[in-house]
Amino acid sequence: MTKDPLTPYGNRPMVTPIVNAVNYEYGSFEVLRQITDGEIDGYTYHRDDNPTVRAVEKKIAAMEEAEDCIICTSGMAACTMIYLTYLSAGDHMIIFHDVYGAHYKVSLILERLGVSITWLDASQTGNIKDYIKSNTKMIFCETPSNPLCKIIDITALCRQADRVNAMVIVDNTFATPYHQKPLLLGADLVVHSATKGLGGHNDLMAGAIAGSKSHYNELWFTRQAIGTTHDAYSASLLERGLKTFELRAEKMANNAMAMAKYLAEHPRISRIHYPGLPADPGHKLALKQMQKGFGGVLAFDVGKNQEDAKKFINNLRIIFHAVSLGATESLICIPYLTTMLYLPPERRTGFGVGTNTVRLSAGIEKEGLLLEDLERALHDF
Repeated sequence: MTKDPLTPYGNRPMVTPIVNAVNYEYGSFEVLRQITDGEIDGYTYHRDDNPTVRAVEKKIAAMEEAEDCIICTSGMAACTMIYLTYLSAGDHMIIFHDVYGAHYKVSLILERLGVSITWLDASQTGNIKDYIKSNTKMIFCETPSNPLCKIIDITALCRQADRVNAMVIVDNTFATPYHQKPLLLGADLVVHSATKGLGGHNDLMAGAIAGSKSHYNELWFTRQAIGTTHDAYSASLLERGLKTFELRAEKMANNAMAMAKYLAEHPRISRIHYPGLPADPGHKLALKQMQKGFGGVLAFDVGKNQEDAKKFINNLRIIFHAVSLGATESLICIPYLTTMLYLPPERRTGFGVGTNTVRLSAGIEKEGLLLEDLERALHDF
């Protein structure tokens, strides 16, 4: 047995060691050549790679049934790496309004670099062939979408993209690989804000991109060039989160379903979005492309205006008023005031979000406590 310098006696640690080294001593010039030529696994400089990071990448790849995965500093860093790797001046990209609001800022940079962008509502997916051009190189979607949990038919989207050989990128942050495997449905790449459900504890930031080995190599080039390599300590926290991921994902989906059913019958809730509800427009499609539940996020309109939504949130005691999602704690926010703050005001309500729409991410608390919290908060405003 060849001795691993981290575990010289062969007794493998239950936790991947945190390797904080920035650089590494070369055993010889021949070893340096083999590493730089890709003949052997090895490490030279942290911006290139890190053994702790690499261990976590392999675990996420297995979860998404991908050949490989690359992680980086944040979810938006991951999305930006995809754009910089595969888009050039003169290319056209289709993206949906129903994605995290920070994409709008990145789109302004891409347009400045010569990329043309078409923004669509997720409800326009059925007519996407009318918007695909000969120079369309990428279609980027999120399903379930942020924040209204709209469902996009990934297979149908890929079929239309294939007409012009465009890439389909699916943000799987809301669904997580527990509920959905976009690569098996035809997507070219799947991207995560691993800050959310994969990490799950509100204590790390990370982005993840899973796909083929050739895509890994291309994205690695971009990551190494721009320096978005993840740090070893955060990667270790992410690995810790992955150990309880399936248990958390199951509990969050169950809690979300229970809260959605309760809210759907409440007179002060005027509209609710959750694909697990039979009345939801995306329910039948979600049954087809999701598994083991429908995720831990829902959205709904409270009362008649934003003041009603604010009063409701202020009355909550168990559910925390905070951004982010996929955490052990249940979190709630008004997207118009938080996650969509990157957008001009007129664009925030153009695809169905109201000023009184709230987004609720279920945590792993006891279901009864969450329902009691909702009932009390709705009763008291």
